[in-house]
Amino acid sequence: MPGFEVFGDEEKKEINEVLETGVLFRYEFGDQRNNIYKVREFEKNFASYCGAKCAQAVTSGTAALKVALAALGIGPGDEVITQGFTFVATWEAILDIGAIPVFTEIDETLNMDPADLKTRITDKTRCIIPVHMLGAMARIEEIVAIAAEHNIPVIEDTAQAAGGRIKGQHLGTFGNCGTFSFDPVKTMTTGEGGMIITNDEKMWRNMSEYHDHGHDHAVNPGGRGGEGRSFIGFNYRMMELQGAIGIAQLAKLDSMISAQRSHKKRLREAASTIPGVQFRTLVDEAGDTATFFAFIMESSEHCRQVNTVLAEEGVGAINFSENSWHFYPGWEHLLKGSTLTSSGYPFAEPGGKRRVVYDPEALPQSADILSRTLVYPVPIKMSEEQLSKICKALQKAAQM
Repeated sequence: MPGFEVFGDEEKKEINEVLETGVLFRYEFGDQRNNIYKVREFEKNFASYCGAKCAQAVTSGTAALKVALAALGIGPGDEVITQGFTFVATWEAILDIGAIPVFTEIDETLNMDPADLKTRITDKTRCIIPVHMLGAMARIEEIVAIAAEHNIPVIEDTAQAAGGRIKGQHLGTFGNCGTFSFDPVKTMTTGEGGMIITNDEKMWRNMSEYHDHGHDHAVNPGGRGGEGRSFIGFNYRMMELQGAIGIAQLAKLDSMISAQRSHKKRLREAASTIPGVQFRTLVDEAGDTATFFAFIMESSEHCRQVNTVLAEEGVGAINFSENSWHFYPGWEHLLKGSTLTSSGYPFAEPGGKRRVVYDPEALPQSADILSRTLVYPVPIKMSEEQLSKICKALQKAAQM
Protein backbone atom coordinates (compact mmCIF):
# COMPACT_ATOMS: atom_id res chain seq x y z
CA MET A 1 0.00 0.00 0.00
CA PRO A 2 2.45 2.79 1.00
CA GLY A 3 4.46 4.83 -1.44
CA PHE A 4 7.80 3.72 -0.01
CA GLU A 5 7.32 0.62 -2.18
CA VAL A 6 8.24 2.74 -5.19
CA PHE A 7 11.00 4.91 -3.70
CA GLY A 8 13.67 5.28 -6.38
CA ASP A 9 15.96 7.60 -8.28
CA GLU A 10 13.27 10.28 -8.56
CA GLU A 11 13.09 10.76 -4.76
CA LYS A 12 16.89 10.64 -4.47
CA LYS A 13 17.29 13.34 -7.11
CA GLU A 14 14.88 15.70 -5.36
CA ILE A 15 16.47 15.07 -1.94
CA ASN A 16 20.00 15.58 -3.26
CA GLU A 17 19.06 18.97 -4.68
CA VAL A 18 18.10 20.01 -1.15
CA LEU A 19 21.20 18.54 0.47
CA GLU A 20 23.44 20.33 -2.01
CA THR A 21 22.05 23.68 -0.84
CA GLY A 22 22.40 22.81 2.84
CA VAL A 23 19.03 24.50 3.51
CA LEU A 24 16.38 22.26 5.10
CA PHE A 25 14.13 25.14 6.24
CA ARG A 26 11.29 26.02 3.86
CA TYR A 27 11.71 29.80 4.27
CA GLU A 28 14.51 32.35 4.01
CA PHE A 29 18.27 31.73 3.32
CA GLY A 30 17.80 33.02 -0.23
CA ASP A 31 21.52 33.39 -0.95
CA GLN A 32 22.24 29.78 -0.04
CA ARG A 33 19.36 27.90 -1.57
CA ASN A 34 19.98 28.58 -5.26
CA ASN A 35 16.27 29.34 -5.74
CA ILE A 36 15.32 25.81 -4.60
CA TYR A 37 12.08 25.83 -2.61
CA LYS A 38 10.86 22.24 -2.54
CA VAL A 39 7.94 22.67 -0.13
CA ARG A 40 6.61 25.60 -2.15
CA GLU A 41 6.96 23.56 -5.36
CA PHE A 42 5.20 20.59 -3.73
CA GLU A 43 2.32 22.84 -2.65
CA LYS A 44 1.98 24.25 -6.16
CA ASN A 45 2.07 20.80 -7.76
CA PHE A 46 -0.40 19.29 -5.29
CA ALA A 47 -2.90 22.13 -5.72
CA SER A 48 -2.66 21.81 -9.50
CA TYR A 49 -3.07 18.03 -9.36
CA CYS A 50 -6.22 18.33 -7.24
CA GLY A 51 -7.66 21.26 -9.18
CA ALA A 52 -7.52 23.60 -6.18
CA LYS A 53 -6.35 27.21 -6.05
CA CYS A 54 -4.20 26.93 -2.94
CA ALA A 55 -2.32 24.31 -0.91
CA GLN A 56 -0.63 24.58 2.48
CA ALA A 57 1.93 21.94 3.49
CA VAL A 58 2.24 21.04 7.17
CA THR A 59 3.96 18.48 9.39
CA SER A 60 1.26 15.79 9.43
CA GLY A 61 -2.32 14.97 8.54
CA THR A 62 -3.21 15.65 12.16
CA ALA A 63 -1.63 19.10 11.95
CA ALA A 64 -3.54 19.69 8.72
CA LEU A 65 -6.83 19.18 10.59
CA LYS A 66 -5.73 21.44 13.46
CA VAL A 67 -4.57 24.22 11.12
CA ALA A 68 -7.77 24.01 9.06
CA LEU A 69 -9.92 24.21 12.19
CA ALA A 70 -7.92 27.19 13.44
CA ALA A 71 -8.28 28.98 10.10
CA LEU A 72 -12.05 28.51 10.29
CA GLY A 73 -12.11 30.08 13.74
CA ILE A 74 -13.22 26.92 15.57
CA GLY A 75 -12.62 26.89 19.32
CA PRO A 76 -14.06 26.39 22.82
CA GLY A 77 -17.84 26.24 22.96
CA ASP A 78 -18.07 24.87 19.41
CA GLU A 79 -19.18 21.41 18.32
CA VAL A 80 -17.58 19.65 15.35
CA ILE A 81 -19.34 16.66 13.82
CA THR A 82 -17.30 13.77 12.48
CA GLN A 83 -17.82 10.03 12.09
CA GLY A 84 -17.26 7.24 14.60
CA PHE A 85 -15.12 5.25 12.17
CA THR A 86 -11.91 7.18 11.57
CA PHE A 87 -8.36 7.34 12.88
CA VAL A 88 -8.10 8.99 16.30
CA ALA A 89 -6.35 12.01 14.77
CA THR A 90 -9.64 13.39 13.45
CA TRP A 91 -11.15 13.89 16.88
CA GLU A 92 -7.81 14.57 18.61
CA ALA A 93 -7.49 17.70 16.47
CA ILE A 94 -11.02 18.78 17.40
CA LEU A 95 -10.34 18.39 21.11
CA ASP A 96 -6.94 20.06 20.79
CA ILE A 97 -8.48 23.17 19.24
CA GLY A 98 -10.85 23.34 22.23
CA ALA A 99 -14.02 22.15 20.49
CA ILE A 100 -16.17 19.09 21.21
CA PRO A 101 -16.35 16.13 18.79
CA VAL A 102 -19.83 14.82 17.97
CA PHE A 103 -19.90 11.42 16.27
CA THR A 104 -22.22 10.15 13.53
CA GLU A 105 -23.01 6.68 12.30
CA ILE A 106 -21.47 5.32 9.12
CA ASP A 107 -23.40 3.65 6.31
CA GLU A 108 -22.34 1.02 3.75
CA THR A 109 -19.84 3.48 2.26
CA LEU A 110 -18.02 2.99 5.61
CA ASN A 111 -18.18 6.76 5.85
CA MET A 112 -20.48 9.37 7.36
CA ASP A 113 -24.20 8.60 7.06
CA PRO A 114 -25.85 11.81 5.76
CA ALA A 115 -29.20 10.83 7.27
CA ASP A 116 -27.66 10.52 10.73
CA LEU A 117 -25.67 13.72 10.21
CA LYS A 118 -28.93 15.66 10.00
CA THR A 119 -29.90 14.48 13.49
CA ARG A 120 -26.58 15.59 15.05
CA ILE A 121 -26.61 19.25 13.97
CA THR A 122 -27.34 21.71 16.79
CA ASP A 123 -27.02 25.47 17.26
CA LYS A 124 -23.49 24.77 18.54
CA THR A 125 -22.34 22.97 15.39
CA ARG A 126 -19.58 25.02 13.78
CA CYS A 127 -17.96 22.51 11.43
CA ILE A 128 -18.48 19.08 9.85
CA ILE A 129 -15.59 16.71 9.10
CA PRO A 130 -16.53 13.73 6.94
CA VAL A 131 -13.70 11.25 6.43
CA HIS A 132 -12.97 9.52 3.12
CA MET A 133 -12.04 6.40 5.04
CA LEU A 134 -9.97 3.49 3.71
CA GLY A 135 -9.36 5.14 0.36
CA ALA A 136 -12.96 5.61 -0.78
CA MET A 137 -15.29 8.56 -0.90
CA ALA A 138 -17.96 9.62 1.55
CA ARG A 139 -21.30 10.84 0.19
CA ILE A 140 -19.64 14.22 0.12
CA GLU A 141 -22.05 15.97 -2.24
CA GLU A 142 -24.98 15.14 0.06
CA ILE A 143 -22.98 16.12 3.14
CA VAL A 144 -21.93 19.48 1.68
CA ALA A 145 -25.54 20.18 0.68
CA ILE A 146 -26.75 19.48 4.23
CA ALA A 147 -24.00 21.70 5.64
CA ALA A 148 -24.91 24.51 3.24
CA GLU A 149 -28.51 24.48 4.49
CA HIS A 150 -27.15 25.36 7.93
CA ASN A 151 -24.26 27.58 6.75
CA ILE A 152 -21.72 25.20 8.33
CA PRO A 153 -18.23 24.79 6.81
CA VAL A 154 -16.97 21.35 5.79
CA ILE A 155 -13.43 20.01 6.17
CA GLU A 156 -12.86 16.85 4.13
CA ASP A 157 -10.49 14.52 5.97
CA THR A 158 -8.88 12.97 2.91
CA ALA A 159 -5.91 11.51 4.79
CA GLN A 160 -6.41 8.03 3.33
CA ALA A 161 -7.75 8.94 -0.11
CA ALA A 162 -5.30 11.16 -2.00
CA GLY A 163 -6.04 10.87 -5.71
CA GLY A 164 -9.65 9.81 -5.20
CA ARG A 165 -12.33 11.45 -7.33
CA ILE A 166 -16.08 11.71 -7.83
CA LYS A 167 -17.07 12.25 -11.47
CA GLY A 168 -13.56 13.48 -12.10
CA GLN A 169 -13.52 16.02 -9.27
CA HIS A 170 -10.84 15.38 -6.65
CA LEU A 171 -11.76 14.50 -3.09
CA GLY A 172 -10.81 17.40 -0.85
CA THR A 173 -12.26 20.02 -3.22
CA PHE A 174 -15.97 19.62 -2.38
CA GLY A 175 -15.89 21.27 1.05
CA ASN A 176 -14.28 24.47 2.29
CA CYS A 177 -10.99 22.62 2.39
CA GLY A 178 -9.50 19.15 2.27
CA THR A 179 -6.77 17.71 4.48
CA PHE A 180 -4.27 14.99 3.54
CA SER A 181 -1.69 12.81 5.28
CA PHE A 182 1.62 11.59 3.89
CA ASP A 183 2.66 9.40 6.80
CA PRO A 184 4.49 6.05 6.32
CA VAL A 185 1.39 3.97 5.51
CA LYS A 186 -0.26 6.27 2.97
CA THR A 187 -0.33 5.61 -0.78
CA MET A 188 2.00 8.55 -1.32
CA THR A 189 4.31 9.29 1.58
CA THR A 190 6.90 11.79 2.76
CA GLY A 191 7.55 9.83 5.98
CA GLU A 192 5.55 12.40 7.90
CA GLY A 193 3.70 15.38 6.51
CA GLY A 194 0.32 16.70 5.50
CA MET A 195 -1.42 19.13 3.17
CA ILE A 196 -4.53 21.32 3.13
CA ILE A 197 -6.12 22.42 -0.13
CA THR A 198 -8.72 25.15 -0.57
CA ASN A 199 -10.14 27.58 -3.10
CA ASP A 200 -10.53 30.24 -0.40
CA GLU A 201 -7.46 32.48 -0.60
CA LYS A 202 -8.23 34.23 2.69
CA MET A 203 -8.44 30.88 4.46
CA TRP A 204 -5.16 29.84 2.84
CA ARG A 205 -3.46 33.03 4.03
CA ASN A 206 -4.67 32.41 7.57
CA MET A 207 -3.40 28.81 7.42
CA SER A 208 -0.08 29.95 6.00
CA GLU A 209 0.47 32.41 8.84
CA TYR A 210 -0.97 30.24 11.63
CA HIS A 211 1.28 27.27 10.80
CA ASP A 212 4.35 29.58 10.95
CA HIS A 213 3.97 31.11 14.43
CA GLY A 214 1.71 33.86 13.07
CA HIS A 215 4.39 35.37 10.81
CA ASP A 216 2.97 38.00 8.48
CA HIS A 217 2.96 36.46 4.99
CA ALA A 218 0.81 39.17 3.44
CA VAL A 219 3.65 40.94 1.64
CA ASN A 220 5.05 37.68 0.26
CA PRO A 221 2.26 35.14 -0.36
CA GLY A 222 3.53 31.59 0.10
CA GLY A 223 6.61 32.89 1.88
CA ARG A 224 7.75 35.13 4.70
CA GLY A 225 8.42 38.81 4.39
CA GLY A 226 6.50 40.97 6.82
CA GLU A 227 7.32 41.42 10.50
CA GLY A 228 3.82 42.21 11.73
CA ARG A 229 1.57 39.59 13.30
CA SER A 230 -2.23 39.51 13.05
CA PHE A 231 -2.76 36.60 15.46
CA ILE A 232 -0.90 33.96 17.41
CA GLY A 233 0.04 30.72 15.70
CA PHE A 234 2.12 27.62 16.19
CA ASN A 235 4.82 25.66 14.35
CA TYR A 236 3.53 23.10 11.86
CA ARG A 237 6.05 23.78 9.07
CA MET A 238 7.03 21.05 6.62
CA MET A 239 10.76 20.92 5.90
CA GLU A 240 12.43 20.81 2.51
CA LEU A 241 13.34 17.11 2.57
CA GLN A 242 9.68 16.19 2.99
CA GLY A 243 8.70 18.55 0.20
CA ALA A 244 11.34 17.02 -2.06
CA ILE A 245 10.02 13.49 -1.50
CA GLY A 246 6.47 14.74 -1.99
CA ILE A 247 7.26 16.13 -5.44
CA ALA A 248 8.54 12.74 -6.62
CA GLN A 249 5.77 10.75 -4.95
CA LEU A 250 2.99 12.94 -6.34
CA ALA A 251 4.29 12.35 -9.86
CA LYS A 252 3.80 8.61 -9.25
CA LEU A 253 0.43 8.75 -7.50
CA ASP A 254 -1.81 7.91 -10.45
CA SER A 255 0.36 4.94 -11.42
CA MET A 256 0.32 3.71 -7.81
CA ILE A 257 -3.47 3.90 -7.72
CA SER A 258 -3.67 2.08 -11.06
CA ALA A 259 -1.61 -0.81 -9.65
CA GLN A 260 -3.81 -0.98 -6.55
CA ARG A 261 -6.96 -1.07 -8.68
CA SER A 262 -5.60 -4.02 -10.63
CA HIS A 263 -4.88 -5.97 -7.45
CA LYS A 264 -8.21 -5.03 -5.88
CA LYS A 265 -10.09 -6.26 -8.95
CA ARG A 266 -8.54 -9.71 -8.52
CA LEU A 267 -9.43 -9.77 -4.81
CA ARG A 268 -13.01 -8.76 -5.50
CA GLU A 269 -13.45 -11.47 -8.12
CA ALA A 270 -12.26 -14.08 -5.61
CA ALA A 271 -14.41 -12.75 -2.75
CA SER A 272 -17.50 -12.62 -4.96
CA THR A 273 -17.73 -16.42 -4.68
CA ILE A 274 -18.58 -16.18 -0.95
CA PRO A 275 -22.33 -16.78 -0.51
CA GLY A 276 -24.17 -13.66 0.70
CA VAL A 277 -21.15 -11.37 0.36
CA GLN A 278 -21.68 -7.68 -0.34
CA PHE A 279 -19.13 -5.06 -1.20
CA ARG A 280 -18.63 -1.64 0.24
CA THR A 281 -20.78 0.97 -1.50
CA LEU A 282 -18.66 3.19 -3.73
CA VAL A 283 -20.13 6.57 -4.67
CA ASP A 284 -18.04 6.48 -7.86
CA GLU A 285 -16.17 3.25 -8.54
CA ALA A 286 -14.09 4.94 -11.24
CA GLY A 287 -12.73 7.36 -8.63
CA ASP A 288 -11.77 4.76 -6.02
CA THR A 289 -8.11 4.83 -4.94
CA ALA A 290 -8.28 1.06 -4.23
CA THR A 291 -6.09 1.54 -1.16
CA PHE A 292 -8.21 -1.02 0.71
CA PHE A 293 -10.57 -3.84 -0.25
CA ALA A 294 -13.62 -4.16 2.02
CA PHE A 295 -16.26 -6.89 1.82
CA ILE A 296 -19.30 -7.34 4.04
CA MET A 297 -20.82 -10.58 5.33
CA GLU A 298 -24.44 -11.37 6.15
CA SER A 299 -23.84 -11.49 9.92
CA SER A 300 -21.06 -11.03 12.46
CA GLU A 301 -20.96 -14.80 12.96
CA HIS A 302 -20.58 -15.36 9.22
CA CYS A 303 -17.80 -12.76 9.26
CA ARG A 304 -15.96 -14.61 12.03
CA GLN A 305 -16.30 -17.92 10.23
CA VAL A 306 -14.91 -16.50 6.99
CA ASN A 307 -12.00 -14.80 8.73
CA THR A 308 -11.17 -17.97 10.64
CA VAL A 309 -10.65 -19.76 7.33
CA LEU A 310 -8.59 -16.85 6.00
CA ALA A 311 -6.42 -16.82 9.13
CA GLU A 312 -5.89 -20.58 8.91
CA GLU A 313 -4.59 -20.00 5.39
CA GLY A 314 -2.19 -17.33 6.71
CA VAL A 315 -4.04 -14.36 5.21
CA GLY A 316 -6.43 -13.19 7.93
CA ALA A 317 -8.22 -9.92 7.15
CA ILE A 318 -8.78 -6.87 9.38
CA ASN A 319 -12.05 -6.57 11.25
CA PHE A 320 -12.23 -2.92 12.29
CA SER A 321 -14.87 -3.59 14.93
CA GLU A 322 -11.99 -5.11 16.90
CA ASN A 323 -9.61 -2.24 16.16
CA SER A 324 -8.84 0.22 18.95
CA TRP A 325 -7.38 2.99 16.77
CA HIS A 326 -10.13 3.49 14.23
CA PHE A 327 -13.52 2.72 15.78
CA TYR A 328 -15.38 4.63 18.48
CA PRO A 329 -16.06 1.83 21.06
CA GLY A 330 -12.34 0.99 21.14
CA TRP A 331 -11.22 4.51 22.08
CA GLU A 332 -11.00 3.85 25.81
CA HIS A 333 -9.12 7.08 26.48
CA LEU A 334 -11.92 9.08 24.82
CA LEU A 335 -14.69 7.16 26.58
CA LYS A 336 -12.96 7.45 29.97
CA GLY A 337 -11.94 11.08 29.45
CA SER A 338 -8.27 10.27 30.05
CA THR A 339 -5.85 13.19 29.90
CA LEU A 340 -2.51 14.33 31.32
CA THR A 341 -3.89 17.67 32.51
CA SER A 342 -4.61 18.02 36.23
CA SER A 343 -7.85 19.88 35.49
CA GLY A 344 -9.20 17.09 33.32
CA TYR A 345 -9.26 19.29 30.22
CA PRO A 346 -10.33 18.82 27.42
CA PHE A 347 -12.94 16.49 28.91
CA ALA A 348 -13.56 18.66 31.97
CA GLU A 349 -13.45 22.33 32.87
CA PRO A 350 -11.23 23.63 35.68
CA GLY A 351 -12.95 22.49 38.84
CA GLY A 352 -13.84 19.12 37.39
CA LYS A 353 -17.17 19.76 35.65
CA ARG A 354 -17.37 17.43 32.66
CA ARG A 355 -17.64 19.12 29.26
CA VAL A 356 -18.65 15.91 27.54
CA VAL A 357 -19.39 12.24 28.29
CA TYR A 358 -19.37 9.57 25.58
CA ASP A 359 -21.56 6.44 25.58
CA PRO A 360 -19.77 3.35 24.18
CA GLU A 361 -23.10 2.06 22.81
CA ALA A 362 -23.95 5.29 20.97
CA LEU A 363 -23.37 4.04 17.40
CA PRO A 364 -25.22 0.71 16.95
CA GLN A 365 -25.55 0.99 13.16
CA SER A 366 -21.80 1.48 12.77
CA ALA A 367 -21.09 -1.40 15.17
CA ASP A 368 -23.31 -3.72 13.15
CA ILE A 369 -21.77 -2.79 9.79
CA LEU A 370 -18.18 -3.08 11.00
CA SER A 371 -18.81 -6.36 12.83
CA ARG A 372 -19.69 -7.84 9.42
CA THR A 373 -16.88 -6.21 7.43
CA LEU A 374 -13.45 -7.59 6.52
CA VAL A 375 -10.70 -5.47 5.01
CA TYR A 376 -7.41 -6.09 3.21
CA PRO A 377 -4.87 -3.32 2.59
CA VAL A 378 -3.93 -3.33 -1.10
CA PRO A 379 -0.19 -2.94 -1.75
CA ILE A 380 1.22 -1.20 -4.79
CA LYS A 381 3.70 -4.00 -5.42
CA MET A 382 1.88 -7.24 -4.65
CA SER A 383 3.56 -10.45 -5.69
CA GLU A 384 1.59 -12.93 -7.77
CA GLU A 385 2.31 -15.48 -5.05
CA GLN A 386 0.71 -13.37 -2.31
CA LEU A 387 -2.22 -12.32 -4.47
CA SER A 388 -2.93 -15.92 -5.45
CA LYS A 389 -2.65 -17.02 -1.83
CA ILE A 390 -5.33 -14.57 -0.71
CA CYS A 391 -7.59 -15.35 -3.67
CA LYS A 392 -7.37 -19.10 -2.99
CA ALA A 393 -8.14 -18.50 0.71
CA LEU A 394 -11.20 -16.44 -0.22
CA GLN A 395 -12.40 -19.20 -2.54
CA LYS A 396 -11.87 -21.75 0.21
CA ALA A 397 -13.91 -19.60 2.62
CA ALA A 398 -16.72 -19.65 0.04
CA GLN A 399 -16.91 -23.43 0.27
CA MET A 400 -17.26 -23.76 4.05
